[in-house]
Amino acid sequence: MERGHIVNAPTALVVGAPGTNRDADVMLALELAGADCRRVTPGELGADPTPLESSQLLVLAGGFSYGDNTGAGRLFGLEIDSLAGDSIRRFISHGRPVLGICNGFQALVRAGLLPGAPGAIALGHNESGSFDCRWVRIQPVSARSVWTRGLVEDIDCPIAHGEGRFTCSTATLAALEQSDSIAFRYAGSNPNGSAGAVAGICDPSGVVLGLMPHPENHVLQRQNPQAARGERGGLGLALFRAGVDHARSC
Repeated sequence: MERGHIVNAPTALVVGAPGTNRDADVMLALELAGADCRRVTPGELGADPTPLESSQLLVLAGGFSYGDNTGAGRLFGLEIDSLAGDSIRRFISHGRPVLGICNGFQALVRAGLLPGAPGAIALGHNESGSFDCRWVRIQPVSARSVWTRGLVEDIDCPIAHGEGRFTCSTATLAALEQSDSIAFRYAGSNPNGSAGAVAGICDPSGVVLGLMPHPENHVLQRQNPQAARGERGGLGLALFRAGVDHARSC
């Protein structure tokens, strides 16, 4: 899926695996933020890395990749790492922003593109033991992440996952806090029992962000289910604008 080219806009590459269903939502968010978008599959990216090399921003979209039949994000992460891992690592080394949402976050973790030794962090089954779809509020807490730069208010957006509980040891959580690698925390309720109420983390460079909630599903006020009653929650568009603004310099 491709949309019209935006003049003088950074190019964003959206990777969607079979089964992901938020690709178009991510592309809308990026275009509203000022990017020009293109979509590819992991296989297409592995066969031809040229689209990545000519892009300034990368997003791994979420939503039931491979039906979550092999574990949420597991096959997506394996494909990303085996088919395009080296290309993505070069992309990151040039300071270009990368975002993984939901299955995309799980894929970034499984591909080793977020902090921690193998197995040090994971996204496990929700504390409730069931799939959870509801609106939540997340608070930007990192000064390191390029994706939270300039964000001054919390973001209201939905979660939609069965395996989104952020897990790690107490020591690893303390290390993430000390290095300013916790990018977002759940504000108010902690919907899945994540350690430290962590909703998203960034890598040491600040350019890679993984988060479970879906900010791409609240980039217009009318997407808020309470909009007709006059409620105006924090838009996820601010996050995408931060990423696109950084990409302009890459």
